[in-house]
Amino acid sequence: MSSEQFSMRIPKDTKEKLEELAKATGRSKAFIAIEAIDKYLELEAWQISAIKEGVKAVDENKTVSIKEVKKTWGIN
Repeated sequence: MSSEQFSMRIPKDTKEKLEELAKATGRSKAFIAIEAIDKYLELEAWQISAIKEGVKAVDENKTVSIKEVKKTWGIN
């Protein structure tokens, strides 16, 4: 995998947490930051996809009533 340089300013406390985690795990700060960014991007992509699917379902009238949901989950 090729890489590119990227720089940014982060709050001092975030930098300190990053340094502590890097020291505790024996990983580089760059490795931990890349892992965190990748996980964040995956989560955001999943959320956006789920929202789009939900909007599409509503647009296509593919919904269930709250009464049906409660019945399915055994909620009174």
